[in-house]
Amino acid sequence: MKINNLKTSFLTDKGMLTAVDNVSLCVNPGEVIGIVGESGCGKSVTASSIMRLFDEDSGTKVEGEIEFNNVDLLKIPEKDMEKIRGSEISMIFQDPMTSLNPVFKIGHQIMEAIMIHQKVKKKSAHEIAIEMLKKVGISDPDRRFNEYPHQMSGGMLQRIIIAMALSCKPKLLIADEPTTALDVTIQAQILDLMKELNEELKMGIILITHDLGVVAQICDKVNVMYLGQIVEELEVKDLFDNPKHPYTMGLLKSIPSLEGDRLKKLHVIEGNVPGLENITKGCRFSNRCDFATELCYNKLPDLELINKNHKIRCWNYQEIEQGISVNKGG
Repeated sequence: MKINNLKTSFLTDKGMLTAVDNVSLCVNPGEVIGIVGESGCGKSVTASSIMRLFDEDSGTKVEGEIEFNNVDLLKIPEKDMEKIRGSEISMIFQDPMTSLNPVFKIGHQIMEAIMIHQKVKKKSAHEIAIEMLKKVGISDPDRRFNEYPHQMSGGMLQRIIIAMALSCKPKLLIADEPTTALDVTIQAQILDLMKELNEELKMGIILITHDLGVVAQICDKVNVMYLGQIVEELEVKDLFDNPKHPYTMGLLKSIPSLEGDRLKKLHVIEGNVPGLENITKGCRFSNRCDFATELCYNKLPDLELINKNHKIRCWNYQEIEQGISVNKGG
């Protein structure tokens, strides 16, 4: 999949507000791409835009190009998009409580997706569904198959959603916080399963997460998002060894460590992600950045390619890297 200049805007009582602004990224077969950032940075909107889940008749506007298998998903009819969703592109949603139909049994919902997209008989679909429940760590899958969503915990529902998304062996998996509701043991099991299918099927994965530990474990490349834009794109090894954007550095410093002084307070990025109606003309991180200058407040930097696999959106990254004092402005 190749995404070029994706822009998603919503009609609100404050006018058209842009939640995703000119995002471009590429996912090759067998590649795992991470998207990280605070809540409100546009990660989930990006995922939903790829799947075309927004009702454009209600005022939502999605622009740009989303090229999948040489087809622009934004230009094909909805009927064709329905054939792609679930079979070639699957998505694990962030909230399992609202992702399942409460009036149908778990097994029925998993089998429905398998029968529609894999064109198999009911018996085969049942066997595939049971096998997927086992793979995601559901104990007594035959009994759980016949239960309703309200009879399960949030963590179990999350695993059901993951089983549904992986059951059709898609070419691309979009996973939006797939392990948030899971304990560490099941989390490791799910990540291993995703990685196994990724390698076996050459399945591309877009992983949206707050957990940089998960990023380190499974991702090849990382896109750091802030307020609707990618501010840094780099390989996962460089994320931890050589981050250059002040926002990326702040996220890494906020991770608890077992080394050093454990009584020392965690680093905090001062301030909050501003509302979309309060976006300024300069760098969007400037009002929270310790290195912001007059230029940062008044002009938006481009996403600049600084070496083969590293892009950054920052005016002062070279001075910051060299430890040169930056005169704050604003």
